[in-house]
Amino acid sequence: MYDGSAADRIFSGLWVTIQLSVICVVASLVIGFAGSMLQTSRYKVARLFVSGYLQIFRNTPPLVQLLFFYFALGQFTPSYSPDGWTQVPLISNVGWAAISLSLFGAAFNVEIFRSGLEAVPKSTIEAADALGMSRWLIFSEVQFPLALRVCLPALSSNLINLVKTTSQAFAIAVPELLYQSASLWNDNPAAQNPTMLLLLVVYVGLVGLLSLGLRFMERRMRVPGYGV
Repeated sequence: MYDGSAADRIFSGLWVTIQLSVICVVASLVIGFAGSMLQTSRYKVARLFVSGYLQIFRNTPPLVQLLFFYFALGQFTPSYSPDGWTQVPLISNVGWAAISLSLFGAAFNVEIFRSGLEAVPKSTIEAADALGMSRWLIFSEVQFPLALRVCLPALSSNLINLVKTTSQAFAIAVPELLYQSASLWNDNPAAQNPTMLLLLVVYVGLVGLLSLGLRFMERRMRVPGYGV
């Protein structure tokens, strides 16, 4: 870190890791929630689509998915020429990493959200219906808030795992923290040990902050007597 050039590369990689983590966490939550809704759809085609998606993304390694998206699908990506000479693909390696990892994390979020929604007692929903609440009001004010409290511990574990999995974007040359660290110790083998130590400390800090935030949310949202 005393070398200005090395420090810049480390901070640049850290920033890419943070950005990739935020995008994947948010996207996986949105896709996961949408998938859990489609699972209860009255349309069989929608249910079969979600079931196939879950089978593919839950039963294959995330690194294999990442390589498939980048090398197999990436060759069909349209490109453009910003200067009239070079061809730049519309989706970069960072974009493919975000897409692949988001879909991977969302596959587990679908089941987590579904289990939470199914854990809400039917008597609670029937009571809300008896009060004259609309279907949307029952879902937004009764079913979903209670379901979120039930699935939040499992959701937290999956999101933490997803943040750690972003390091696999190293395989397609995404300039995140692990990639920049490896390039540093390739340039200077003597920097390998301190760089690995720095890498470990940074990931412990990132995951620790996320874990603390999710635990705080879990405590704040706890309903006394519910879910115990």
